[in-house]
Amino acid sequence: MPVAKVLTKQERVDKEYRRLKSVLRDLDANKKKAVDSLLRNAAFMSICLEELQADISENGYTEEYKNGKEQWGTKQSEAVKTHIAMTRNHATIMKTLADLTPAARAKKTTLQKLMES
Repeated sequence: MPVAKVLTKQERVDKEYRRLKSVLRDLDANKKKAVDSLLRNAAFMSICLEELQADISENGYTEEYKNGKEQWGTKQSEAVKTHIAMTRNHATIMKTLADLTPAARAKKTTLQKLMES
C-alpha cells in the first residue's frame, strides 16, 4: 500500500488556492485579477485555521499564566485568541468571494423547455 505524501504548509496553501480559484472560474477576467489577493489570503487562513484547531485540540483552550510573585491563574490561550480573530477575517473574505460567485445556472426541466416552445 503506497504511503501518502505529507504536504508542506505552502503546498497545502497552494492546493486550497487552486480549489478556491476553481470555484470562481466563471468570473470575468478583471474581477479575477481584483480578487486574487483575497483568494491567496483565504487559502492561507484556511490552512492556518486547520493548524490552530489542531493546536487547540492538543493543548486545550486555556493556558496558565503568572504575573509577579503571587498572581497566577488561567486565561484563554493565544491559539484560541488567534483562531477567533482569524475566523472572523476568513468569514469576511469568504462572504466577499461568495457574493462575487456567479449564480449557478439551473438546468431547465423538460416541462420548462416545452412551455417555452
